[in-house]
Amino acid sequence: MKFREPKDSENLVWTEHVKEKMRFYHLSETKLKSILRNPEREEKGIATHTVAVMQGVKSRKQNREIWLMYRTIKFKMSLPGSKNAKLKEKRQKIIIISAWRYPGTSPIGEPPIPQDVIEYLKTYG
Repeated sequence: MKFREPKDSENLVWTEHVKEKMRFYHLSETKLKSILRNPEREEKGIATHTVAVMQGVKSRKQNREIWLMYRTIKFKMSLPGSKNAKLKEKRQKIIIISAWRYPGTSPIGEPPIPQDVIEYLKTYG
């Protein structure tokens, strides 16, 4: 299966790190968007102002989880065509930072973040 790289949209930004993780864990853009829209569990992320969300993957052999870490940035934008510069629209962008698979069921309270993701956040976060 060929990997299709996700494209940034008006309200969603994909980091290079998450693209690498998507290739490594064989995760699709559609699956990660599904987790973002309908998570089973939500935890505070390890990096400042981040959120980690999860969906479980049930199978006969083993239960697994897919985790996604993101950050929401809110900003105000001038409305196009408005004569009054004070008229602004509130918008938000979601920056997808990382994604990973967790074997088994993780304990509630803190997301199980892989060591390479922690090191990436220390370097670039």
